[in-house]
Amino acid sequence: MTFPQNTPSIDQLINLPAGEIAQLPVELLAALQREIDATAKQMKAVTARFSTALEVRYAARAAEARRACGKDTGTVRIVDGDFTVVADLPKRVEWDQAKLAAMVERIRAAGEDPAEYVEISFKVPERAYVAWPEAIRQGFEPARTVKTGTLKIDLLPQEDRA
Repeated sequence: MTFPQNTPSIDQLINLPAGEIAQLPVELLAALQREIDATAKQMKAVTARFSTALEVRYAARAAEARRACGKDTGTVRIVDGDFTVVADLPKRVEWDQAKLAAMVERIRAAGEDPAEYVEISFKVPERAYVAWPEAIRQGFEPARTVKTGTLKIDLLPQEDRA
């Protein structure tokens, strides 16, 4: 479908009030949504490629700078011409939950308070909760708060409806 010459571009959308965009014909909104999705995918690919290029250029120098500082992770600064390159390698620590639970039980058995050493949290999978008998759910209800996420709206042509 062709649209009028005054159809806003993606670059122009950023400056249009949301109310004005909302008044556009649904066909135009759907076309803009497809264009935005395609552009977002393209930007994601470009960003990944550019990040890889920066890694190729600076990863070895950053690793050497970290070694010189006696650290495996963290932020280092490298001078490249008139620029300071900030290379950050964050530390991501994961804990084996079963082994932590065993440690908590050992601490508790020794008469100590595990909360002095670890943070303990409880979670209930929503699928499990809704499958429980009503009596069990009622007991848990006071501890449960339901929040919503961000509304996502897709515009699909009639033949694409599921």
